[in-house]
Amino acid sequence: MDFLNTFSSMEGIILALFVFCIAAICFFEFINGFHDTANAVATVIYTKSLKPFHAVLLSGSLNFLGAIVSVKLFQMTVAAGIIKLLPLGELMELSTFENIAIVSAVVVGAIVWNLGTWYFGIPCSSSHTLVGSLLGAGLGFQFIHHGAGVNWDKAKDIGMSLLLSPTFGFTMAILLVYVMRRVFKQKALFKQELTNEAPPMKTRALLIGTCSAVSFFHGSNDGQKGLGLLMVVLMTFMPMQYALNSNFGDDKCVQHLDKVTTILERNKVESPLEKEFNKTIETINELKVDISAKADSTVKAKFAERKRIQSISKTIDKIVKDPEMLPNSTDRSALKEELNVLKSYTDFAPDWALIMIALSLGLGTMIGWKRIVVTIGEKIGKSHLTYGQGAASELVAASTIGLSTYFGLPVSTTHVLSSGIAGSMVATGGVKNLQKGTIKSIAIAWVLTLPVTILLSFGLYLIFRLFA
Repeated sequence: MDFLNTFSSMEGIILALFVFCIAAICFFEFINGFHDTANAVATVIYTKSLKPFHAVLLSGSLNFLGAIVSVKLFQMTVAAGIIKLLPLGELMELSTFENIAIVSAVVVGAIVWNLGTWYFGIPCSSSHTLVGSLLGAGLGFQFIHHGAGVNWDKAKDIGMSLLLSPTFGFTMAILLVYVMRRVFKQKALFKQELTNEAPPMKTRALLIGTCSAVSFFHGSNDGQKGLGLLMVVLMTFMPMQYALNSNFGDDKCVQHLDKVTTILERNKVESPLEKEFNKTIETINELKVDISAKADSTVKAKFAERKRIQSISKTIDKIVKDPEMLPNSTDRSALKEELNVLKSYTDFAPDWALIMIALSLGLGTMIGWKRIVVTIGEKIGKSHLTYGQGAASELVAASTIGLSTYFGLPVSTTHVLSSGIAGSMVATGGVKNLQKGTIKSIAIAWVLTLPVTILLSFGLYLIFRLFA
């Protein structure tokens, strides 16, 4: 209801810019769908396990479902990480037009690079693209305003995830193919030449299952990236409604903060980090004073509350994960419940936004897959992709993406699966079984994506802010 009331009150240029930002983010997710998810359907289409129409329909549906389920089960772990790359508190002190310039630079920069690499059939990471665009816009903001620009601690965590996941995928695919060749007795699983017929039923079920898993977990991870961007837009245009969850209430929040304080007070003497406990309790008391004083009547105060809740949540998360800091298991469980409540105040998205992003990702999956399917199936290895190689690569990709979503880290489906395919080729024919030209193209795109998107969104921000 708050969204509809605020939306109906927008006029002229503000309304047009709001619609543009929402449409651009949906378009980015749509492109993400047909750019990245081609990797998921590549094996089942290439091995004739499913017809293209059935494959993309299955993958699109599971991408949609994965985006919905991940937010409901794991909260907005990945989306929150995307949001935290930008200095929201500082941004919200500026004009709406300044914030629109940043969001537009991020989305337009990401779309341009994603479309370009898709056109040339190069498996390129939408995750790298989005992170690079966020870094570029953040650096542009810092360059102009000389304030906080990029959350480098969060950028470091995301960067390590994006850097290590392809290596992990490559290594695990080699090991998995080695194990599969000794466990499974079907010789057809690793036949080098595929026929025009569908594979045997068991093999077909395996390939469809692994394709389904990659599609679902791709939706769970990549759907949240677009959702994080969309929440930045909503906080830009409607900060009072979306800085904190509508479930946030003064009395309710104070009750939960009191429970946290009681648990910390009871355990701080026994903890090796008593000072950290005291600092957290002090921050909680400051927040309670702000709430009691009804200081949330301004946008600045609203985001100050948000920042304090996030700071408290970060410390509590650290305490909960370390048994030495909180040896009492009952108190640790209770504190974990309170942590989930506090996170729900800051890491949230309305259902309509989640459905919009999930639908964009799912629909995009059903379009534009052909170019990259050929690259995955025929151009990474010198020998054609076999049933076993496809299954192993997708199993590694699905597990890697699923774990990354659980830990709140964005990861590249493209890089994980492409490196898995490469690993499976090495496992069956050695390094000489790789096509150097394709590997070189993928590597160049991998290396160039961050610097190009950083420079692109940096430049776009400087251009867009001229009209702010």
